[in-house]
Amino acid sequence: MASTSPAVEIEVDDRVVRVSNPDRVYFPESGATKRDLVDYYLAVGPGIVNALWERPCMLHRFPTGLAGEKVHQKRLPRGAPEWVETVRLHFPRWDRTADELCVTELASVIWAVQMSTVEFHPWNSRREDPERPDEWRIDLDPGPESDFAQVQRVAGVVHEVLDELGAVGFPKTSGGSGLHVYVRVRPDHDHKGVRRAALAFAREVERRTPDDVTTTWWRKDRDPTKLFVDYNQNARDHTIAAAYSVRGFPDARVSTPVRWDEVDDCDPHDFTIFTVPARFAALGDLHDRIDDEVFDLSPLLEWADRDDRAGAEPPVDPDA
Repeated sequence: MASTSPAVEIEVDDRVVRVSNPDRVYFPESGATKRDLVDYYLAVGPGIVNALWERPCMLHRFPTGLAGEKVHQKRLPRGAPEWVETVRLHFPRWDRTADELCVTELASVIWAVQMSTVEFHPWNSRREDPERPDEWRIDLDPGPESDFAQVQRVAGVVHEVLDELGAVGFPKTSGGSGLHVYVRVRPDHDHKGVRRAALAFAREVERRTPDDVTTTWWRKDRDPTKLFVDYNQNARDHTIAAAYSVRGFPDARVSTPVRWDEVDDCDPHDFTIFTVPARFAALGDLHDRIDDEVFDLSPLLEWADRDDRAGAEPPVDPDA
């Protein structure tokens, strides 16, 4: 029978969250425990709350740690305190609804960790209007024969194109092998509109660096040496790990905001639950002003119209 450790009570602002089995090892390689995970999220509290604020959030749970089963949880786990907030979403493909976690305070994050959540995957829209995204996500996803140096090269081109558009991008490591860049946008378009703009941007990056980038959707058709700019991360109900979310890797890596001038030299493996708290204490939340830099997608939609006139293939609908 597995051993258990006494539960502890964690004070989070004006809440108290009971954490059971705090000594359970969640990350075999590093030996990090459930309590280490709690302490990490407490240390980066303002950052993770800012990343999740009022967004529907899918949870990646590991009830027995990374050595066990991974659960992708849309519905809020049972037993939530009454103060944990949710948003009800409709999923047309199944004609079902789900009440997803909607973070408005750090205690909700810690409660989710108590319920064995490691990763937080928010929507790119907020609960006030889940059908109108306010976040455009650029996902640089390296192919099987790519390396991080290629990600860094392409990130430079992404930065260049964003600057030309007058858009402010906020980069972060994915926590895996890629890089994400977030741009706050006006919630004027539905998910398909934002995805269409994202594809137009991806195509422009591909035009400028054809040896490194592909926008081919089907994995079997891609050149394995190229990086895929995944525009479909902007499709409805597609989520990626939030800024400051821990990832489900044995070394307890974190999807970590970085400055543009750090991109060329950073190593994603350096950002873990043990190193990021000190970085956060020194630098604060590098995404804290994202809401002040709102971009109008109109120029990208004009690029999309241009591509349509030129006979470009329409975007693939991943949910079709």
